[in-house]
Amino acid sequence: MTPSNSSPRFPWIALTAFALVGVAAFFFPAFIIRPFRYQNPHALLWAMAIRDRAPLISLLCAIVSFLLIAALWRASNIWRRAGLVTLGFLVTFSAVMSRMNHFEWMFHPVDSAKFDSEAASKLGADEMILAVRYGQDARAYPIREMAYHHILNDVVDGVPIAVTY
Repeated sequence: MTPSNSSPRFPWIALTAFALVGVAAFFFPAFIIRPFRYQNPHALLWAMAIRDRAPLISLLCAIVSFLLIAALWRASNIWRRAGLVTLGFLVTFSAVMSRMNHFEWMFHPVDSAKFDSEAASKLGADEMILAVRYGQDARAYPIREMAYHHILNDVVDGVPIAVTY
């Protein structure tokens, strides 16, 4: 391989490193902070610290990555350009997603609950519920469902309530 048709390794290594850090700034907190799974306190601490700094980290990584992509583009063949486009897309995606609260997509309020009769429900005997009784009306909300939504708007005996867990 001659120096004229090979690109320097350092810009490629730097580009890959910045792209990985930018992507990790978004994906690490999203991977660690999940319901129904043991969450190590130290890992949660790291995830929240990264989540707080992710917009700045991902923006800096995106800027540096695009400067490196621009420097490498001209000397790259079609396959390397495809790799540059892929890395550029991943860094851009991560920079955009780190500015959104993607946890709200997972944990959205339920505006209209649907209920089964006690006989038709498929709750296990050991399954935890959150129960509300008001007047002649009663409701039971499975904790495993509430954990994903955290807020449920309902009406019990004609009174609007917000159930939260």
